[in-house]
Amino acid sequence: MSEKSKRVAIVTGGTRGIGRAIAARLAGEGYAVALSGRTRDSAEAAAAELRKGGSSAIGVAADARRDEDQRRLVERAGKEFGRLDVLVNNAGIGEFGRVDELSAERFRDVLETNLFGPWYAIRHAVPLMKKSGGGFVVNIASLASVNAFANGAAYNASKFGLLGLSDAAMLDLRHDGIRVAVVLPGSVGTDWSHSHGNRDASWMLAPEDVAEAVADLIRFPDRAIPSRIELRPSRPPRK
Repeated sequence: MSEKSKRVAIVTGGTRGIGRAIAARLAGEGYAVALSGRTRDSAEAAAAELRKGGSSAIGVAADARRDEDQRRLVERAGKEFGRLDVLVNNAGIGEFGRVDELSAERFRDVLETNLFGPWYAIRHAVPLMKKSGGGFVVNIASLASVNAFANGAAYNASKFGLLGLSDAAMLDLRHDGIRVAVVLPGSVGTDWSHSHGNRDASWMLAPEDVAEAVADLIRFPDRAIPSRIELRPSRPPRK
């Protein structure tokens, strides 16, 4: 199969944690993968790891907060691989603090990364997906999309918004052959979770669990849209 004919996926925030696991899983499923990271070095290093395993992959520096960066990411994937079948919006950040103490800058960074970023990427991906005959958009949200928590004003607002964006986009795009789904993971053991005080990750979901959910979603027959998956650890600590 030539580079221009194999299935193609974009994974934003694909250099570590959940995004890296998703990129590796899709590469293992035979997809050519374009992954993004905040820096050129991190994106190219992650793509190089996939290529070592025999997969087709490119890394692109792209800040989710920048519309122009998301446009360039999609254009680069189209130029390199000729089509787009799957877009996984995974890039995300968390800033936490009381609603009356968060700075406007921190609040804005979270909304622009977690909500505006996916919208930018979808907007630019849709024309290429239409040209390719359809596609699948998977947004990685959180159980924080449906469960507010103290000190989570910015994060909750971004993830509640991403859930609404996903549901509306699903209705807008399904007649174009583009399906949209959202995955809502609970606690996932990543470097990010460790940096926020979670020292014991043994009970948490693994990044590969989220990657499995994405792989399952995009395998569904075209006649079905599994539009939302909530993913929880099976044995969290008892409260």
